[in-house]
Amino acid sequence: MRIGKISDNEKMIKIQAEIYCTNCGKQVPGGLRTGEKYAQTKEFEIEISEFKKKYLCGICRDKKRLKKD
Repeated sequence: MRIGKISDNEKMIKIQAEIYCTNCGKQVPGGLRTGEKYAQTKEFEIEISEFKKKYLCGICRDKKRLKKD
C-alpha cells in the first residue's frame, strides 16, 4: 500500500509496519511504500500514527460502506 508523498523519479522504500485492522485485527498485507525523502520526516510519523488508528481492511471497509447505502 502506498502512503505519503512520492515525487517524480524518487526512489520508493518499503516499510514493514505493524498495522492491524481496527475492527477485526487483520494485519496490513505487504507492508507500506513511500518516497525515500518523505519517510524521514516528522509529518510521515504523524501520518503513520493516524493511519494505524483508522485503518480498516478491505472486508471491514466494504461492510461499513454497504451498511450506509
